[in-house]
Amino acid sequence: MHGKRVQIDDDTWRALDLLARDRRVEFQKLAEEAFIDLLRKHNRPIQLKSALRESGRKGSTHSAKA
Repeated sequence: MHGKRVQIDDDTWRALDLLARDRRVEFQKLAEEAFIDLLRKHNRPIQLKSALRESGRKGSTHSAKA
């Protein structure tokens, strides 16, 4: 698992901390959920299998047009 540091302003941190407490989950779970949602929003694959499958679809589309 990779680790990175991000800076979050105090108000956002307090809101996230409260959400984590209300949901009884750790901040890590909230962050993972947020990043997965962001990737989905931008139609980006989350797992390697999905990325390879999507890459294969794009490759066959380009081949058909040529």
